[in-house]
Amino acid sequence: MTESLTVRDNRTGQEYEVPITDGTIKAADLGKIKSVDDAPGLAVYDPGFVNTASCRSSVTYIDGDKGILEYRGYPIEQLAEKSTFLEVAYLLIHGALPTKEQYETWVHEITFHTFVHENVKSFMQGFRYDAHPMGMLMASVGALSTFYPDARNISDAENRHIQIVRMIAKMPTLGAWAFRHAQGKPYVYPDNDLSYTANFLSMLFKMSESKFEADERLVKALDVLFILHADHEQNCSTNAVRSVGSSQVDPYSAVSAGVGALYGPLHGGANEAVLRMLRRIGTKDNIPAFIQGVKDGNERLMGFGHRVYKNYDPRAKIIKKACDDVFEVTGVNPLLEIAQELEKIALEDEYFVQRKLYPNVDFYSGLIYEAFQFPPEMFTVLFAIGRTPGWLAQWSELVQDKEQKIARPKQIYTGERTLEFVPASERWA
Repeated sequence: MTESLTVRDNRTGQEYEVPITDGTIKAADLGKIKSVDDAPGLAVYDPGFVNTASCRSSVTYIDGDKGILEYRGYPIEQLAEKSTFLEVAYLLIHGALPTKEQYETWVHEITFHTFVHENVKSFMQGFRYDAHPMGMLMASVGALSTFYPDARNISDAENRHIQIVRMIAKMPTLGAWAFRHAQGKPYVYPDNDLSYTANFLSMLFKMSESKFEADERLVKALDVLFILHADHEQNCSTNAVRSVGSSQVDPYSAVSAGVGALYGPLHGGANEAVLRMLRRIGTKDNIPAFIQGVKDGNERLMGFGHRVYKNYDPRAKIIKKACDDVFEVTGVNPLLEIAQELEKIALEDEYFVQRKLYPNVDFYSGLIYEAFQFPPEMFTVLFAIGRTPGWLAQWSELVQDKEQKIARPKQIYTGERTLEFVPASERWA
């Protein structure tokens, strides 16, 4: 039996049968409901797309009530423990895990596309000394479209593949150079003998040594963080990539829109807000007063709660575990003790339990980034590097989806109508 919804329009008394598919109804079916024949049909008003599906996707599955996150059907816990970032990137882009030969080819392609044109270096050196790394990353990613004009041929599968490889390969280079620029240090070229994540750390921190060798525990921890950030369904930045990509623009321009969305403090900047909160609390002794301030509406509990998850964010559990490995190398961040105590109290306090406020991915990630000695303005750059395969997987899915159209949402007009224009000579007389 076909599932459907019966809608009665009380304005006209007419009933409509609306089909239900995959737990959704089509907005176009609501558009058939009209008060009179020549009137506009019903539309859905949904600021922020809180309950509106904009696409069909097989990239990422989330069950927020149960705290489940899967990439192409694989639980995030298994991928973080047993996989590598480049293998996860292959999975997201191609929809299946690679064979040994496919993986080796994939790694080789990405490794030998990490260099950027020297003019990109000149472009980045033109920024002010105090330019924000995310602004530099957004501009330089968009600028890549001018170096690869063939990227506009998005209907060609081979062309799409090489642009995807280029972008995943070059993002760490651009991110590391933005980091070095802010410090007034010379840019470090990629080292193709190193793994993806180890090479990124080399470009960040290499000084006068002939070869930079990062501690493997740090390499693994950063690789895990990249995996956890690789995709997260239709979030703000992914929606931006899809929306801009729907115009059939090249992928560099679409991804630069994603970087721009991630730049915003409500999206990519939450872990920095967590660190500010922990520093403001200062010591464990101040936590009870802070908790009371949250209940009274005078304080905000950052890093807890999520638009999707109404359970413990599965990524937060993995990051909490990764903290141990990082702090074993760098020494324990004194803010960790405050964070752990704050989490313990919040998870037991009925006020927070009733509101389903559990730690999210941002609660511990900032502590790890700080342990790496990244300044807060670099946190979102790291997020963007990890998210790039997800953005590209979503973009690739979009351009091959025959149901998709150029993004053009409706609006509810609230302004004046049919005003009489008075020429300036009369208005100002």
